[in-house]
Amino acid sequence: MYCQFYGLKERPFNITSDPAFFFFSRKHQDALSHLLYGASQRKGIIVLTGEVGTGKTTICRYFLNQLGKNVKTAFILNPFLPEAQLLEAIVKDFGLKTQGRNKVVLIAELNAFLLRESEEGNNVILIIDEAQSLKPVLLEQIRLLSNLETEKDKLLQVILVGQPELNQRLNLFDLRQLRQRIMVRYHISPLDEDEVQNYINHRLHVAGLVHSIHFTSDALESINKFSGGTPRLINMLCDRALLAGFVAETHSIDLGIIRRCIEELDSYCVGVHQ
Repeated sequence: MYCQFYGLKERPFNITSDPAFFFFSRKHQDALSHLLYGASQRKGIIVLTGEVGTGKTTICRYFLNQLGKNVKTAFILNPFLPEAQLLEAIVKDFGLKTQGRNKVVLIAELNAFLLRESEEGNNVILIIDEAQSLKPVLLEQIRLLSNLETEKDKLLQVILVGQPELNQRLNLFDLRQLRQRIMVRYHISPLDEDEVQNYINHRLHVAGLVHSIHFTSDALESINKFSGGTPRLINMLCDRALLAGFVAETHSIDLGIIRRCIEELDSYCVGVHQ
């Protein structure tokens, strides 16, 4: 609605996980480096955690775009499945045609695929998002998959992505074998205060901003305080702020606009939880 008014090609503050908008904050740069290192060195199991809205899925999508053609990947966004169905989803995401839903058959097909890829010099990576919701029996199954290996290399690398509760789940006594196989860990923190303005400017630039949009210093301070540096909250607030600026026919986003948008978001959140 407001894109034409501001000279934007697209909405800059969508909350979808678009890797084109990936912002290289200090923490996100470190997280990406850990993923790339773990992948290049075939480190087995990698764990990436972060609070809700810190950009975990966006990092994963950007990471996938950095991989070469010799890396085969599967990205499971919804792991809320029974054991056999999760295995089937993994096999299908690798592009394999399954011969049945039997767990033994699925593992055999996956193992044969991994061996073929290894012989061709390819690396295979499985990413599971929202992994904090996986039951211990499913995490144990993933450990068993990560055990598939040749004499020298792991056949399958696993990246578990989730909220901080994932670490609590992994600390369960029954999952101690899985815990011992985690070779790389990283926790994504929110943006630092000095990065919030750069984050906003970055997204406006990627969205093709033609005319200037000015966020006043007190508006930026209020955005930072409301969001705590969480990218998703920044997006939600700034999207509403641009809409409010469009209605007011202004290219200056001041504290008054931000305060009204915060009140709207607070009212919305209260309504959702009632």
